[in-house]
Amino acid sequence: MKTGKEIFMYVLGALVVVGFFTILWYLIKQGTFESTINLAIGSLIGAFATIVGYFYGSSKGSSDKNELINKK
Repeated sequence: MKTGKEIFMYVLGALVVVGFFTILWYLIKQGTFESTINLAIGSLIGAFATIVGYFYGSSKGSSDKNELINKK
């Protein structure tokens, strides 16, 4: 069963991914790239890369290994 922390982690990850693609779609549709919007996009790209790196990178494997060790 998932803990509250794990559920929050997945919800937060989903919000960042949805926000990233929503803002990207909006910017492409509008065709305007102001500096403030570019800063927001840069922040979302960084957060998106971090989330993808965690869920599909070595951090997730390390986390799973630690959880397995703690169960024993």
